[in-house]
Amino acid sequence: MSGRNTVAKRPSDQIRLAADVDQTPIALDKPVALDKPADRALDDKLAEKPDAPAAPDTSRKTRILMALGTAAAVATLYLIGNWALVGRYIITTDDAYLRADMAVIAPKVSGYVASLKVQDNDRVKAGDVLLNIDPEDYKLAVDAARTKAATQDATIARIGQQIDVQKAVTAQAAAQVSAAEADARRSTADLARTRSLAAKDYSSRKVLDTAIADGERTQAAVLNATAGLASAKANELVASAQRTEAELVRAELAVQLAKAERDLTFTTLRAPFDGIVANRAAQLGQYVQPGTRLLALVPLDRLYIEANFKETQLQRLQPGQLVDVELDADPSHKITGRVESLAPASGSQFSLLPPENATGNFTKIVQRVPVRISVPSAGLEAGKLRPGLSVTVKVRTRDFDSNVASK
Repeated sequence: MSGRNTVAKRPSDQIRLAADVDQTPIALDKPVALDKPADRALDDKLAEKPDAPAAPDTSRKTRILMALGTAAAVATLYLIGNWALVGRYIITTDDAYLRADMAVIAPKVSGYVASLKVQDNDRVKAGDVLLNIDPEDYKLAVDAARTKAATQDATIARIGQQIDVQKAVTAQAAAQVSAAEADARRSTADLARTRSLAAKDYSSRKVLDTAIADGERTQAAVLNATAGLASAKANELVASAQRTEAELVRAELAVQLAKAERDLTFTTLRAPFDGIVANRAAQLGQYVQPGTRLLALVPLDRLYIEANFKETQLQRLQPGQLVDVELDADPSHKITGRVESLAPASGSQFSLLPPENATGNFTKIVQRVPVRISVPSAGLEAGKLRPGLSVTVKVRTRDFDSNVASK
């Protein structure tokens, strides 16, 4: 076959063959130029040499590390200095809450609720009407008490007139005593003269006996008049005592009248102080008894903080120290209060069932003692504080309110 019989051609023969075909001499020591753009780009890439890797910038890293180290050192020094100058004198607790001396409004008399003047969250002033209880029964009671008092006044006047009459009777009895004593003196003188005449036989025995009888009768008349005078005086004293008794009854009736009038005023319930109405339970037409919880009144202008500090923190706490207060609901609202007083016992001592550590196994628990912190009026003006809200307090043990510390 022709393929098998083909003899390998020499290089010189190949060159000549190419020259015969292309009629253009080819230089073997240079690359053959290609006319296609893609081929030229490929050749350019092949001709390029890879760049040498750049040396790392060690000076920049060093500066960054030095800056970080300096910042860390400054922050550490600041924290240490702040703790040494300020932090170690601060006592902090987040077991603190706003409190207020709220008033539970309850009726003192029974009756039906006739009108409601307020709703929940209404702001009221001291003396404003909150609600009214039906007053008709209490008006009748006032009228009855007044009538009884008027009747007793009439009784006192009657007894006074009786006393005047009895005084006249006493004066009459005294006059009768005087007349009886005069008769007695006359009869005594007549008897003496009759005895003298009878001794000289100038008078009969009958006349003497008559004189003796007259003397005895006049003595009896004196005794009778004296007894009448004593009886008149006794009746006068009785009348005076009756008037005193009537006056005491009148005083009792006056108290009953005052009570009836007070009960009538209690049918109108008024706000005892400025505050906000809350937890209203009263309903129109509801029958209420004395002591029934009708609503609560919260005084937002008289708030304070009750902070429960650990027993290990109490050693440095004392009244007058300034307190930084942070409200959880609004951390931007800063308040500066002061320690007002410390409770006389831990909170557990006032619980319904105080702990008994003398029986069973014992586990020591750090106790907490309530500390009252006053809130200045300037901190209440914004109106953001509400009883029950959580706060965080920081007591400055080195700073005192001089007005409180001097007390």
